[in-house]
Amino acid sequence: MTVDVGPMLERFGHDRSRLLDLLWAVQDDCGYLPDDAIAELGHGLGLSPVEVRSTANYYHFFHDRPAGRHRLHLADTVVARMSGYDEVLAALERHTGARLGGVDPTGEFGLYSTPCIGLSDQEPAMLIDKVVFTRLRAGRVADIVEQLRDGRTAAQIANPAGLPTADLAYVETLVESNVRSRGPLFFGAEPDYRALVRECFVQHPEQVTELITDAGLRGRGGAGFLTGLKWRLCTSAPGAHKYVICNADEGEPGTFKDRVLLTRCPKQVFVGMIVCAYAVGSSTGLLYLRAEYWYLRDYLEAQLQELRDAGLLGRDIGGRRGFDFDIRIQMGAGAYVCGEESALIESCEGRRGSPRVKPPFPAQQGYHGQPTCIDNVESFACVSRIVEHGPGWFTSFGTPDSTGTRLVSVAGDCSRPGVYEIAWGTTIREVLDRVGAAGARAVQVSGPSGECVNVATEADRRLAYEDLSCNGALTVFGPQRDLLDIAAHYLDFFIGESCGICVPCRVGNVALRDKLGLVIAGRADQHDLDDLVSWGAMVRSMSRCGLGGTSPKPILTTLAKFPEVYAARLAPARGPLLASFDLAAALGLPDSPTAPDPATSPAASPPAPATQAPTPATSPSGA
Repeated sequence: MTVDVGPMLERFGHDRSRLLDLLWAVQDDCGYLPDDAIAELGHGLGLSPVEVRSTANYYHFFHDRPAGRHRLHLADTVVARMSGYDEVLAALERHTGARLGGVDPTGEFGLYSTPCIGLSDQEPAMLIDKVVFTRLRAGRVADIVEQLRDGRTAAQIANPAGLPTADLAYVETLVESNVRSRGPLFFGAEPDYRALVRECFVQHPEQVTELITDAGLRGRGGAGFLTGLKWRLCTSAPGAHKYVICNADEGEPGTFKDRVLLTRCPKQVFVGMIVCAYAVGSSTGLLYLRAEYWYLRDYLEAQLQELRDAGLLGRDIGGRRGFDFDIRIQMGAGAYVCGEESALIESCEGRRGSPRVKPPFPAQQGYHGQPTCIDNVESFACVSRIVEHGPGWFTSFGTPDSTGTRLVSVAGDCSRPGVYEIAWGTTIREVLDRVGAAGARAVQVSGPSGECVNVATEADRRLAYEDLSCNGALTVFGPQRDLLDIAAHYLDFFIGESCGICVPCRVGNVALRDKLGLVIAGRADQHDLDDLVSWGAMVRSMSRCGLGGTSPKPILTTLAKFPEVYAARLAPARGPLLASFDLAAALGLPDSPTAPDPATSPAASPPAPATQAPTPATSPSGA
């Protein structure tokens, strides 16, 4: 297949940093990335075809061979597995004729899995040609596939009323916001943003930064870095240009509150970026939007245009001469590690989203080597409210070290999944009561990179930086769930999402997963559990970035909090032979079980308490 790349290059100014946009343009035109187009892109950008192809292959949503006229990406999350994933996948394979990871014989359908699309509150869910479908069942799958065969587009099926894609009504036709509780910061009546920005301009930029500092705002992406300090570092760093980036790459499985904020409160987020730009002296802003949220793009572009029409973006913002600032949307292409701020910047520059070595930090040397202030969606939304009401009002909520409120995405075994605005300091018990999770056994706080909490012993722990630092995700598991299978699924996620740069993450997690497999199979002993702890600590301490540093936590935290679950799967002693050693296989004998069925064998002794899992760290999302 041939594609005319020339107009695409002209559209993006032959700018090497817009490579992801160009790759999307080519794939939208031909359905995949043909070799001739790759070569032309390389020629037009001064890159080799290998450089272009290696960048494209890094991201989930780019295809290097024909991928079907319709591309279906089914979310493979823990919650989806709890909600009918297997039945939906079987229906998709049956009705499309495609096997997972491939294309049907006619070339009509390509069927793929993807780790998470930010819809854990309405699984099973999938993307078809960038359009989202939620709460899938086998019958619904059959209907969708039949309509696609009849020539209807995914957009026509999902939006039968033909609503404009730039309207909020279109977005909410596709996806439920599921805002379960509102608080003082989010989802209320919108203020007069023009007046808010003008009020901001009355103050010196340093005074605006001081407001954020006095409010004690900490980054809501998970790392919890003080926002005011980050702004000061960016302001004082030398550089010809300063940049403001909003991290909307909400890739942590189980998290979806930023999606809801961008749906219900986009201007609150954008105005927060404007305030930041004024404080640090920036003229250019980027919203890095994950590819899974492509259906939001037209709506967000319309919201940005409304701000331009109101004089709040563009030249001389708010009537202030010389203050020019605008925001463009940079689409991602599917890579969890891009939630880490330096990896996100690499992606914004049209490269593989590999984390950088720090220091220097982005506030010192970020986008295009210039000082860059990068915060996440919720953080910028908080900024607007702080400017509107003052830091004293903001600190009246929460705790001394965790000021304001916190949005949490709740999913799993509960009757009321969705987004909740809670005060910092709220206990796990209080959250479970609100979401209808009676009888919960465990809560995964902050997604796979966070901590598994034992409800029986830790229900009174608080969501606060002083106790449980939370990136906004809570996944509830009832007593019927197999925590080892959940840990294995999470570790598979980290293995698949590793950027591959450093050995501890690339190799260590595979070794951990193999060892966990022995436990699940009933072929492990206490020494194997000790290995899990020591190997996990090694991966955490030696990995290059936050993803690697948190990747062993699904094992480490479940082992520390639920040792009895692991103990019940240990093999009985076999003299000098290791539990994992398969004697029959070694002797070339016919297959025979080397260990009793874990479901019927008596529980082994609990693991020795001498080996202790390390204290959980923060999420790798960084902003």
